[in-house]
Amino acid sequence: MLGFFLYFCDLDKNLNLSVRMKISYNWLRQYIPANLSPAEISEILTGIGLEVEGTELFQPVKGGLEGIVTGEVVSCEKHPGADKLTVTGVDTGNGRTLQIVCGAPNVAKGQRVAVALPGATLHMGDKTLTIKKTKIRGEVSEGMICAEDELGLGDSHDGIMVLEDSTVPGTLAAEYFNIENDTVFEIGLTPNRIDAASHFGVARDLAAWLGQSADARLIRPGTGDFRPDNNENPVEIAILDREKCIRYSGVTLSGVKVGPSPRWLQDRLRSIGLKPINNVVDITNYVLHETGQPLHAFDADMIKGGKVLVGVLPGGTGFKTLEGEILELSDEDLMICNADEGMCIAGVLGGSDSGVTGKTVNLFLESACFDPVSVRKTARRHGLATDASFRFERGTDPSATVHALKRAAMMIREIAGGAISSEVTDVYPEPVAPVKLEMDYEYIDRLVGMKIDRERIKKILELLEFRIINEDGGGLVAEVPLFRVEVTRKADVIEEILRIYGYNNIPSPLSVHSTISFSEKPDREKYLHSVSDMLSSLGFSEIISNSLTRSAWYKDLPEFPRENLVEIINPLSSDLDSMRQTLLFGGLEAVAYNANRKNPDLKLYEFGNVYSYSGSSGEKGDLERYGESHQLALFISGAAGPALWNNREKQSDFFDLKAYTEQVFRRLGVEPDDLEHDELQNSLFRYGLKLSAGKTALAEYGLVHPSLLEKAGIKNEIFCAGIRWNDLVSLSAEKATVFEELPRFPQARRDLAMELDKGVKFSTVREIALNAGQKLLKSITLFDLYEGDKIAEGKKSFAISFILQDMEGTLKDRQIDAVMERLATALEKEAGARIRK
Repeated sequence: MLGFFLYFCDLDKNLNLSVRMKISYNWLRQYIPANLSPAEISEILTGIGLEVEGTELFQPVKGGLEGIVTGEVVSCEKHPGADKLTVTGVDTGNGRTLQIVCGAPNVAKGQRVAVALPGATLHMGDKTLTIKKTKIRGEVSEGMICAEDELGLGDSHDGIMVLEDSTVPGTLAAEYFNIENDTVFEIGLTPNRIDAASHFGVARDLAAWLGQSADARLIRPGTGDFRPDNNENPVEIAILDREKCIRYSGVTLSGVKVGPSPRWLQDRLRSIGLKPINNVVDITNYVLHETGQPLHAFDADMIKGGKVLVGVLPGGTGFKTLEGEILELSDEDLMICNADEGMCIAGVLGGSDSGVTGKTVNLFLESACFDPVSVRKTARRHGLATDASFRFERGTDPSATVHALKRAAMMIREIAGGAISSEVTDVYPEPVAPVKLEMDYEYIDRLVGMKIDRERIKKILELLEFRIINEDGGGLVAEVPLFRVEVTRKADVIEEILRIYGYNNIPSPLSVHSTISFSEKPDREKYLHSVSDMLSSLGFSEIISNSLTRSAWYKDLPEFPRENLVEIINPLSSDLDSMRQTLLFGGLEAVAYNANRKNPDLKLYEFGNVYSYSGSSGEKGDLERYGESHQLALFISGAAGPALWNNREKQSDFFDLKAYTEQVFRRLGVEPDDLEHDELQNSLFRYGLKLSAGKTALAEYGLVHPSLLEKAGIKNEIFCAGIRWNDLVSLSAEKATVFEELPRFPQARRDLAMELDKGVKFSTVREIALNAGQKLLKSITLFDLYEGDKIAEGKKSFAISFILQDMEGTLKDRQIDAVMERLATALEKEAGARIRK
């Protein structure tokens, strides 16, 4: 199909088909130290199903300290022309001493300093400064001795940054300060690959691919050295709702010091778009993005009664979130409670009273596995979306809770101090049994389309941490690891084999098998492609918008009542809570999306289904009450075409839309002039026309009402046409295709000017003329319309051209005059026209 573009690009977010996840190259290499470039890793990950949609450079310090080196101040003299300036000589290790004028009060001979050489660019917040060789009060200055804030390494501007005495002049500043630039991968993570929603998960897949041909060492974050320092602060844990909470593990730490995280930890989080908060919260986020296991830290002193109870609270109970918002809980919401009250919405969001603050000294760390359905319903019920709920909704590994808990506890003890003050309390009432699947080799061959070596199959499964329980000549029994929560069928296992083996390694077949197909008439797909090609050739671009929409669009809209919406149970969000009744709003969102990106000149079209419900709320289960139809929508806005030296820019208007709509009809063999035209003015259109065939409405088009444009955040005029595609195709099928001989005789044109009442439509004039002109009248065109003070009040003037032609011979003047006389008489009699001579 020509000219296909996806103009509205939020499908992934709205449909939840994939989510962009950021993976740090440097962080990834902690677990798989393979000597691979970012480009090579991108290619491998995309090939195994973790599509890298883009990469970006991350610099912990903006600019990466390029052009900045260390130096030694070898001389320091007062500036002869300024009391507050100093003329220094700085050895930068390049064999010569640079003269630099410095205004810092603390500069002194013998200091090691950071020097920005000429050409270096310093980034100070939103400001940038490029260093040049210059003169300051008559003295040459060949660089700049930098303060902490000028390097982007802190906020201090009290004076220059003085380095250690052992610093070697000429050392690159990036090397001295250990500034490590990073490449960040943006991976389009599909819902079935939650196991890869972490750096270790991605490393595991990468190691599996590399392990086919070489030994790929996968380094697991270790917790073997975990030892409680004492058992002075145990917390009792009880799971009251075992359906919603599968496993709950906890441990306490005492005497921690909450404060800023070390720079390496802050850089790791910043590289993937997270803002550092404090060392405790940062560690829980680090472990989450390392292992994929969400954690939550509580202030242990806020756990009343020394108990953690996992269950539900009565419906209507109030809960204050970390942001201070008060939520009204449902009796279906799983809560983490102390002996008196709720502290946290399980798997979703923490509470304000039990969170970690700068005053927190004692911690309780939580690591759990919750029921995905329960977490998803709770998150949607309250309109919440967090990193934790994202993972819990898709299913987490029940076997990972204790490992992640120990990992976080050890890091907190190392970074924030304190002691691990309890054993790990692990409540796991009904351990989850791994899925076991019997795999038949012939079935694998049939599904893949070729025979894969049996040893290769086993190796791939083992690299992916599937356990081979049993094998015979015809197949094997594989035990699925618990972190692969979505692998439940044989086809899922084959998909795992195939993505690591490589889809590109499957050869294309040399033969093609096909069957003769019969398509019913009318061929709706053929009609659709024909019109799509035509619109694309006219400069239109096709859009695809979401069938799910927000019900707020239909508020106070009589043409599409809200009670007729097909509502979604447990919607993804309030923006996707119902099925669309019209293509109009998806198109407006596409127009707004483009207008906000400086692309206001648009011609868009969309084919899509719309949905409706007709019945009372008590009849929702009656499928006969639901309707679905196919429609076509056109949208035009902005300039009708580019401005050229010989062609002034023209804005799209109603008549452009009318012409395009009529071209669609004519493409399907339906003549718009044969249809009924009615004026349109409602809450959708400020003005427009409605085309009908009898009682069947075929199309409505016009200027979109300003109130809807305001809702969509659009400032320009938008013209829209909505065509009921199924009805138009059905009407087209009723019309027989007639082939006629090309005319051999010339046409004749005659014009008439007439005065009519303002209420007389051109369609009425056309119908009268066709009846009077009989077979000689071929076409009628209105080429001028006048309403003004030159004619009587309540009147208007039409100037109409008539094309006459005889298929049997050349028309004589007397024949033409006779037809025109007949036309004038009919128009005067039936339309009340006064023919102007």
